[in-house]
Amino acid sequence: MTKISTWPIRRARFAFIRRDIRGVEAPLASATKDGVFLRTELEFSVWNPGSDISNYKLVESDDFVIGLRSFQHGISHSTVKGIVSPAYTVLRAAPEIDPHYYKYYFRSSFLISQLANITQGIRQGQAIDIDAFRNLDIPVPPLHEQRRIADFLDAETARIDTLVRRRVQMRGLLTLKRERSIEDELGIADGTAPLVPLKYLATEITVGIVITPAKWYVEAGGTPALRGINVKPAQISLENLVEISKEGERENQKSRLEAGDVVVVRTGQAGAAAVVPRELDGANCIDLILIRPGPDLSPRFVEYVLNSDYARERVAEHAVGSIQAHFNVGAMKEIPFPAISRTKQDQVVATLDEQIGRIDNLLARLLQQETLLAERRQALITAAVTGQVDVSTASGRGVAEGVSP
Repeated sequence: MTKISTWPIRRARFAFIRRDIRGVEAPLASATKDGVFLRTELEFSVWNPGSDISNYKLVESDDFVIGLRSFQHGISHSTVKGIVSPAYTVLRAAPEIDPHYYKYYFRSSFLISQLANITQGIRQGQAIDIDAFRNLDIPVPPLHEQRRIADFLDAETARIDTLVRRRVQMRGLLTLKRERSIEDELGIADGTAPLVPLKYLATEITVGIVITPAKWYVEAGGTPALRGINVKPAQISLENLVEISKEGERENQKSRLEAGDVVVVRTGQAGAAAVVPRELDGANCIDLILIRPGPDLSPRFVEYVLNSDYARERVAEHAVGSIQAHFNVGAMKEIPFPAISRTKQDQVVATLDEQIGRIDNLLARLLQQETLLAERRQALITAAVTGQVDVSTASGRGVAEGVSP
């Protein structure tokens, strides 16, 4: 097979022609990391323009679109007819160019590294310098070879994608099993545990600093303070901690943390709960709900309950705010909570630690395998479109080696 050094090289301007057709009636489309899709087909929401879309550009099947995120994921290939933002650049391949091959070439790490060097400006993304792109040298293998490489990559990426889908499905099933195990042990699913408002079980439920906390911030030498970005379910991150002054600490003693307290996110990922570790004893908190369990409540038991689907549903019922969910202290005090003995709580925590630990290890392995498969997929694409792999003899069947469960 011809190597990239002997393939003809052509400036991108001669291989791909800019298209700028506007005023066409067609459905709205968007360029994503996986290609160009009609907005009605997307599984996530995107900003929609006003009523005037006359300036939007036509994109058709086998066109390519350069968007504001192309410097990260490459140039998007279209399989649909639609209209895209006027900020996008639409390209059409010349007759001797097989769009199928360049669908992969434009997503290769080789091309993405070139795009990263010709970006300009910072908005919601970085725009590709179109003139610089048009002056890029790109390989143009013989047409029959372009098609052979594309066919090879179709087969091999489909194989990898199937392996990834299986692992995603397995993670979904394990996640369901994880949640069912938690609710079964907590006695929530079958209603065996009596429920009473949390305020009758905890020693104290209060809130962190909420009124202009930034006025207490200092660069160094202050008291560490947790914020919502530091708290995830059953996890506290010490990255991006802020510090408040000694005066701020004196003025906000009620939100001073003790090891074993449970902090709960109020805004954003509302309801996410984590136990305060020993290294944060004496720290403070900002806009978090603070639960002081007391002797009759196990902090880890509280953490398990509040991070369960059961508690998340209760939080969602009482969360307010159209942009970011916001959960208040009063609602937390009233949340129905399993009322069982401390001895039973400790037994539940020990059982869950063992069961959930095994499931979490499996979930971590599956995520690691998905990451490895994605890396191998990208490496295979780059090697094939740059001529480093002879696709006439390579089977690609070793792509999953080392990632099987």
